[in-house]
This record gives sequence, structure tokens and C-alpha cells, in this order.
Amino acid sequence: MNATDRTPADLLRSALAADPGRPLVTFYDDATGERVELSVATLANWVAKTANLLQGDLAAGPGDRVALLLPAHWQTAVWLLACSSVGAIADVAGDPAAADVVVSGPDALEAGRACRGERVALALRPLGGRFPAGPPEGYLDYAVEVPGQGDRFTAFAPVDAEEPALIVAGAELSGAEVVERALREAPSLDLTGPGSRLLSGLPYDTWEGLSAGLYAPLAVGGSVVLCRHLERASEDTLAKRIESERVTASRH
Repeated sequence: MNATDRTPADLLRSALAADPGRPLVTFYDDATGERVELSVATLANWVAKTANLLQGDLAAGPGDRVALLLPAHWQTAVWLLACSSVGAIADVAGDPAAADVVVSGPDALEAGRACRGERVALALRPLGGRFPAGPPEGYLDYAVEVPGQGDRFTAFAPVDAEEPALIVAGAELSGAEVVERALREAPSLDLTGPGSRLLSGLPYDTWEGLSAGLYAPLAVGGSVVLCRHLERASEDTLAKRIESERVTASRH
């Protein structure tokens, strides 16, 4: 990171400037066998497109609340950083009825309908695939809407790092607090700087899961191997993954 990095979106911009080709998020789903590796540049492109969707089509801006009803997944990481780019508040597992926008995975569609604002559904299929039978009732299909968005993002309004940026497990953090806390706690996760590679099987509905699964590796120039349904992986599978992915630390 640079001394001027005050928000998670700033951290991503610095990572992109430093080494766009290095892996940033490698995602495994042990229920489906999926593996996706995203470089800094690829993740940043997804974030830019999603931020353009959020700001343009969904009319979200600084201070608007976006309820993220999503599991630990690479697309959730994209939405977290897109919210930071726009200045919207990412409310992880938040109340849809209190949100301006809801972003729902396939398991939370009914709950998400309590949102009176815009609703976006993610199929969470391999390679970011769309819902096979068309968008769920009352929702836009993220996989249909995002490809046509611009590859570069410019916020309509400046993002204030001191304003609320994240709500998780009842705690509200500003963008600056997210960055500061991630940096402060990185050593306890055995993240020692660039080249550190953390395997996380923690859910995203706690600060610990978000820090290990995204913010802390990003803050120190490291990367994350994000695992969903890790409980389905055998000890041998996990050991081979740690070796093949050159994991230097793990939390699960």
C-alpha cells in the first residue's frame, strides 16, 4: 500500500499500479470443484464494471446502504470493493428492508425481496455464469448486467474515507478504519508483506472472515486463497492445496 491509501478501493488501485499480473484472489468451491484465479488486473476490471453498474444503473452513491446477502466468494469480494469505490456502505448480511440496494445469492432471494430499492441477484455459478432460467422475479441478473459496463470507473462524488463504509456483525467501520484495522491485524494472520499467501475458509459474515479473506492480504500486498465449503475437503486435499498454491498461512 501507499501512504495515501485510505480506503479498500485505494488499496486495490495501488496493487494495480504495482503489479497488475500477480494473483490476488484464488477461489475454491469444494462443493462444486470450481477453481478461479483472479489477478489484480482481472479483479480490478470486475470491480470497475460493478462500480459502474452500482453508480450508474442502480443510482447508488456515498452513504447509500447496499445489503450483501452473499457467502465468502470471489464475486462478494468484487462487490465489497465496488461499494468502496462508489462510497456506498457495504452491509454484510444486513437487513434488506433497511437497504437502498440488495445484492443476493441464490439462497437469499426471498429475504432480499424485502428491499424496496434495486435488487441484484448472483447465481454464483462457475466463471460468473447467469441464472439458466432467466433472472429471478424482482431481480436483475448480475451476470447479464455487468459485462456491458465500462472497464474504467470514476466516482461522481469524492469518497470520504472517514464516512461509514462497512457494516459487519453489527459493527460500523469507515473506509479508513477498514484499512487501518486490516494493516494492524495482518501480522496476527502471519501476513508478512508482499508474497504472503493466506488460505481462508472463514465465512464473510464476521470481521475476522473479511479481514482474512480480503482486506488484510490486500493491505500488505499479499493474496488470498478463498475457500468455500472447505469442510467438504479431505485433509489430503487441503494439504495438497496448501502446497500447490504456495500458501504461507491459513485460517479456517
